[in-house]
Order: sequence, then structure tokens, then C-alpha cells
Amino acid sequence: MKKVISWLIRFVPRKYLQRVGGFGLKVVGLFYRGSAVTCPVCNTSYRTFLPYGRIKPRPNALCPQCLSLERHRLIWLYLQDKTTFFTAPLRVLHIAPEACFIPRFEKLHGDRYITGDIESPLAKVKMDIHAIPFPENTFDAVLCNHVLEHVQDDIQAMREICRVLKPGGFSIMQVPLFAPMGDVTIEDTTITDPRERERLFGQDDHVRKYGRDYSRRIERAGLRAVEDNFVNTLSREKQKAYGLVPGEIIYTGFKP
Repeated sequence: MKKVISWLIRFVPRKYLQRVGGFGLKVVGLFYRGSAVTCPVCNTSYRTFLPYGRIKPRPNALCPQCLSLERHRLIWLYLQDKTTFFTAPLRVLHIAPEACFIPRFEKLHGDRYITGDIESPLAKVKMDIHAIPFPENTFDAVLCNHVLEHVQDDIQAMREICRVLKPGGFSIMQVPLFAPMGDVTIEDTTITDPRERERLFGQDDHVRKYGRDYSRRIERAGLRAVEDNFVNTLSREKQKAYGLVPGEIIYTGFKP
């Protein structure tokens, strides 16, 4: 299973996986049913989550039912416990929307929930994150996870997120952080060879590898950056039960 999933996510374009991957994994999930772990997004339990990863698949990572990964389950819990996302009617922009979130967030926020992406078949609005097609001060929250490592100018993209946020609004902007983590972000858009980009940036469709300066990059865009170790406030039992990664930081930008 590790090899199959690794091959699929390395060589099959994401937009095709998003369309057809879910049904097959739900069938596989029937053989993983149990009670050791539970996905808080879809409330389905298994003896373990599926492995996931391009080169070295991580064990206990992917929920077969809703396709959530560790970061999605952490974001769900964070939004529940640390924000009004589940209790107030918010206007939300979800960039490169994840399949596990879309139906649940639509149910929560209705027409106030807008999905956008430059190529994803799941998004309602076709848009370039460098020039978001909405007026300033439009959204209470912007979700933008594992996107900024792909775009040509991440600072400009975050400036656009800042522009469309209402004052006091927030954006969750997770990015992959590979070990060893350097002090500064490494980027070079002239490197076009897929294998060289995979070696330098962790994935062949990435254009940068983020370092410890990520929060400073968020603040260069006009947002107040917060590094929240929310996962470490949960008990080890909860971390294990939800398939979370101890020490994973939630990066949030708040518009002043």
C-alpha cells in the first residue's frame, strides 16, 4: 500500500487524484476499520490511518473516508478550539480547497464560503493567488494550506491575502517544513529540472524550501504572524487518537 500511494501522488497530477482517488480509498478503508484512531473531520474510526508520502510514506497519515491528513485534522481541531469558525457566520475564502473540508465548510457557512484555485476542479472560482479577484476587506478568514511553496512570489500572494481580509481577520497558511530546517528560506525559480527541485525543495513542483524565517515572510506581507503550538496543548493520547504530529506549528496571519 505504501508503494502504491507513493507512486500515485508522485506521478499522477493532483487534479486527477482529486476526482477519482476518494472512492478507491473508501473501499480500502473497509479493511482498516477499528477503534485505535478517529478522524475528527469525518468522525470515522480505524485501526490505523493509511500511509502517505511521495518518497518516504508516513505511517498513520491518510484518512480513507474523507482524505484528511495530519495537518487537516490539526487545522480542524484548531479552528474548533481557538477560533469562532464553527460558531459564527463567517465569510471564508479557501484557496486550493481540500476535499475533506469542502462539504463540511459549505454546510457551515453556505454561500459565504468561497473556494478558489488556478487549476483545481474542486474550486468554484478560477483565480491566481497573485491577483485575488475580490475587493479588499472582504473575508473574515482565508485558508491557504500547502500552496505558497508552489507559487512564483509568495510575498505577493500573502499581500493579496492580507488585502482581501477584513481588519481583525485571520489566515491559516501552512507550508511543508522539511528537516533539516535552515534559518532562511531557499528559493530559485530558475531550477526547472523536476528531480533537482525534488532534491532541493522536497518536491518536484515546489519552488522554495521554507526555513525558520517563515513568520518573518508572513509579516513582510503586512500580517501579524503567530506560531501556535496548539498540538502540544493536547494530551499524547489525543495526539495519537487523531493521528497528529507532535510539535507541528499552526502558522496564522492576522490583519491588523
